[in-house]
Amino acid sequence: MNRREAVAAALAQLAPRLPEFETEAVIDRALASPGLRNAQAPNAAWLALVAYARHVFTEYDALLDEGYDRDSARHFILDDLNAVLAGWGSRRQISDAETSSDAETAPDDEPDDT
Repeated sequence: MNRREAVAAALAQLAPRLPEFETEAVIDRALASPGLRNAQAPNAAWLALVAYARHVFTEYDALLDEGYDRDSARHFILDDLNAVLAGWGSRRQISDAETSSDAETAPDDEPDDT
């Protein structure tokens, strides 16, 4: 099994109702992120899934643009983020403690990240 297949398999377990288009975007994100290059497939899939949902399905980027710091923006979008994850069938949720920059290592704020 190559890395793409391993991440795809992990992602299917994490978010079984994730639409195919989003699945491909999350896998691409996991494979392209320098911060996830050495992560095990399940960890890379989870962190890429959370980063993708945060940027695409919440107001996170708008809050950053308004001047909120990362931790504050993450706090304010937490319920929306968890609702998106639940909609995709994820049994795993993000806690408020995990929203701090020190607790979560998702590479979602790298310059090349969209």
